[in-house]
Amino acid sequence: MNKKYYPSAFILYLNYFIHGIGASVLGQVAVKETLVKQWGASDIGLVTMVAAALGLGRLIALPFAGPLSDKLGRKVASIIGAGSYAIFFLGLAMSPNMTVAYIAAILGGIANSFLDTGVIPACVEILAPRSSMATMLTKFSISCSQLLMPFMIGAIVGANLSLNVLLYVCGAAIAIIGVLVLFAPLPKMETAGGAKSSLIQDIKHANFSLESIALIIIGFTGTATFQLWLNCAQDFAKEYAKIGDPSVMQTYYSTGSLVAIVVTTVLVNKIKGVRFLFVYPLIATIMIALVYLLRTPSICYIGSAVVGYSAGAVVLQLVTATANDLFPKIKGTITSIVMIASSLSNYTILSLAGTMDKADILLMNIGITVVGVLLALFVNVRYKAMEEKA
Repeated sequence: MNKKYYPSAFILYLNYFIHGIGASVLGQVAVKETLVKQWGASDIGLVTMVAAALGLGRLIALPFAGPLSDKLGRKVASIIGAGSYAIFFLGLAMSPNMTVAYIAAILGGIANSFLDTGVIPACVEILAPRSSMATMLTKFSISCSQLLMPFMIGAIVGANLSLNVLLYVCGAAIAIIGVLVLFAPLPKMETAGGAKSSLIQDIKHANFSLESIALIIIGFTGTATFQLWLNCAQDFAKEYAKIGDPSVMQTYYSTGSLVAIVVTTVLVNKIKGVRFLFVYPLIATIMIALVYLLRTPSICYIGSAVVGYSAGAVVLQLVTATANDLFPKIKGTITSIVMIASSLSNYTILSLAGTMDKADILLMNIGITVVGVLLALFVNVRYKAMEEKA
């Protein structure tokens, strides 16, 4: 690790602080109500469908964001990500209708892909050999901003200002961060030697088994679990549990995520990460079912914390880490495949949720998470044989 680059790493992680807001702002009831009023609509499900476009943007960018970062450098990819995110926030704030907001959300998803392929590799190179810590710090930055967001919303509402203020501030902030990244010194980029292969070539030569396919599908189900909760649970709580200010649930969710980051980081040194792919979704399934059945304010708050812990921070990361262990020769390719599954989940599941009743969305979440639990059980049973083939 080179300490002279620590200030640069701090600047890079600020992107993920703002990303934490961008990833969940469309799930806040107060923000949804502001946007549908701005669009002259009445169905807040439209905002959930706009949130789905974040996944579409990621799907569009993932195939070329990584190669561009490798070819032109981490700084270029990070700046593209920051600039796209600025347009996302400002586009939402000024959107006169759902169509404009949808296009802005696609740019937000593209921004996410470029930040993932620019910021994360740069921070891994700065903090080497502590690559796991470098990745965990991105999750930590996201959870910190999501923890603070309800207080930001409360302060804006208390000052009798439009919640678009939050969007304008975030857009301006990440634009400034992009400028800082432009001037921040970064270490020399690590490059792989030898002949380069394409994503398609790597997939053709990979020996995918039923177990590895199941693992990739868990990237889909795990993403669906936390995305449905983030974007739809507050709506359920307001309508069925009669919570006046459901944005507080975000604080509980983010607290659970932060605890999960710390606890899981310690536990994976003693217990194989693949075991958590079964245990955590099982906990999430039970908790979401309790929220659906009991429908009280207290169970919604507890549910937010438990789902934040068991689904919000580490499952997708553990899937990626496990897949990397099983495919050590094509780590970049297998990571892209898992992230494509995740992005596909974001787009398809949230698009569907935007047309459904709030209670039915929770039932769908339970069903998808159960599928993830069964797949994880299969992967765990077969994991030893998978390791021997790797």
